[in-house]
Amino acid sequence: MEKFISVWVRDPRIQKNDFWHAHMDYEICIHTNSLCFTKKISCVRRRYSEFVWLRQKLQANSLLMVQLPELPPKNPFFSLNNAQQITKRMMGLQKFLELTLESNLLLSDSCLHLFLQSELGVSQIEACASGRTHYSVSQAVLRCGCKLQRFHSQEDLLETSRKESCDSDTVRNLNDAGH
Repeated sequence: MEKFISVWVRDPRIQKNDFWHAHMDYEICIHTNSLCFTKKISCVRRRYSEFVWLRQKLQANSLLMVQLPELPPKNPFFSLNNAQQITKRMMGLQKFLELTLESNLLLSDSCLHLFLQSELGVSQIEACASGRTHYSVSQAVLRCGCKLQRFHSQEDLLETSRKESCDSDTVRNLNDAGH
């Protein structure tokens, strides 16, 4: 069987921080048969600023040995109510991930896997990837991936039935994350 990694960026949602502040986040779904991934099917939510962090982290970790694809540019006039801008950004984020996942060097980066398949925030991703947590990258992915609403495999259903809740000090509360 030929190796495949499919990635989708979809389902933009406005997350309100308070009365005056809000941001958009996007669902990232992965479906793969690649041995590089702990889970073969997963979905997480990320915001644009986290993509910016990921690109910077991947560039630093690869020691400039790989030219990373560009992200859609930051738009100071980005409107959470402009469907065309949101769609264009989503397409740009998806293209960034598709091109990133084509690089074998980048596929070996723990930060990429935690970004794509865990609910950890960026500081927890950095701590886990550098071995400063009591859990491994695989444990973070297996224990803290969000429940899949669109994809269900036998592996995920078994894991869900065995899964304990994630440590509250290691991941964002799923209720706070809008799930």
